[in-house]
Amino acid sequence: MSATKRLNPLDWTFLAGESGDTMMQVGALMPFSPPDDADPSLLRKLMDEVRASAIAQPPWNLKLKYPNRLANPLQAWVEDDNFDVEYHIRRSALPSPGDERELGILVSRLHSHRLDFHRPPWEVHFIEGLEGGRFAIYFKVHHALVDGYTGIRLLSGSLSSSAAELDTPMFFSVIPKVRAAKAAVSPKVPTMEALMTLAREQFDTSKTITRVLKDTILGALKPEKARDPALVAPMQAPKSILNQKIGRNRRFATQQFSLDRLKRVAKAHGGTLNDLVLAICATALHRLLRELDALPAQPLTAMLPVNVRPKDDPGGGNAVGAIIASLATDIADPHERLQAIIASTSAAKAQLQGMTRNGIMQYSALLMAPLLLARIPGTVGRIRPAFNLVISNVPGPTKLLYFRGFKLDAYYPLSIPMHGYGLNITVVSYVDQLNFGFIGCRDGLPHLQRLAVYSKAALDELDDEVGG
Repeated sequence: MSATKRLNPLDWTFLAGESGDTMMQVGALMPFSPPDDADPSLLRKLMDEVRASAIAQPPWNLKLKYPNRLANPLQAWVEDDNFDVEYHIRRSALPSPGDERELGILVSRLHSHRLDFHRPPWEVHFIEGLEGGRFAIYFKVHHALVDGYTGIRLLSGSLSSSAAELDTPMFFSVIPKVRAAKAAVSPKVPTMEALMTLAREQFDTSKTITRVLKDTILGALKPEKARDPALVAPMQAPKSILNQKIGRNRRFATQQFSLDRLKRVAKAHGGTLNDLVLAICATALHRLLRELDALPAQPLTAMLPVNVRPKDDPGGGNAVGAIIASLATDIADPHERLQAIIASTSAAKAQLQGMTRNGIMQYSALLMAPLLLARIPGTVGRIRPAFNLVISNVPGPTKLLYFRGFKLDAYYPLSIPMHGYGLNITVVSYVDQLNFGFIGCRDGLPHLQRLAVYSKAALDELDDEVGG
């Protein structure tokens, strides 16, 4: 009988949020450029290779124990004894020569389809037909199986740092090194001392979470003059067109910036790279919503995932915390908006000080709990959202990567719109670039492509202010 692995609370939350319109899956679009001696039949040969190496390693061979009841409190991962590699790896093509717009349309449609929970919840599509002999890989996986950090780390196992390496194994057949090393170590027998330590940690965590929640909620209820204006509480977000019931269809847009430029501008304004990313998104949203006559008088707020995974962690499941910060979209001046964002993120991070890793995860799960209210019929659009959108910053590869001699040009992330939260922005670093992925409800958020265009204008404006 296959071994089982229980889901942690965050994993279960992503399953509980799954529906026909709110698919809780994340993904990536990776375009590749060919070498001078590129093999035009690479993808056909690759599919032959995939069929020949059909054995998958964890987490890629794990499926849900109860696929018909996703939110079952006893839900667990079990190994798929009948793993069908040809279901998970697929070959597609654009009408040649395909351009970036056609590629974006195809990926938007692929990301609009729900995963099959009777199988390990992931797919890979090899897309050929791009101009200049280029091709792309589109990958999607359910967020309950792996988070964005893990997905990037494990998917990179199929890529190499050398264009000359042409036999790198497919990512799903690679045994994670740290996982294999840990498997060789005999588990420690729990002792009374260890159990008492665990109990004390849980007690301390509960006290810390209670204190933070009390400070946050009571702070939000204080008179405006008495509370910290930089600290944002859940349910403080204004209603907006971003926070409506969504359909299953998606729009996807991308943008790319130089990391050196971003870091220079952020430093000149006294903020971090993350602060500047928020300011770019906020300024683009401010412009788009104003054009649509849909800009709330109160500032939009964003939930920001925070990675709390140890450096040697092999991945799998979710190990993320969360903070909520103001996007200061009520401020007209971009420089003043950035300063308000810096103050808000600093206040939010200060709340997490002194909390353990488990404590941060449990506190974050409580912050995300209002998301489940969107599952109750009639609530979306009627109650204030917990926040207006999610903006994630995920560290990616720091060196150029290749796939069978083809150079990886960019790594564009796709994430999760859901009922009440129709826009998600995720950024991933790759070598010296930062890649933005904007994904939203096709019907609820018109002109999504403008966000990508306006984000470039936002950076130009902030760069001009510091003499860039």
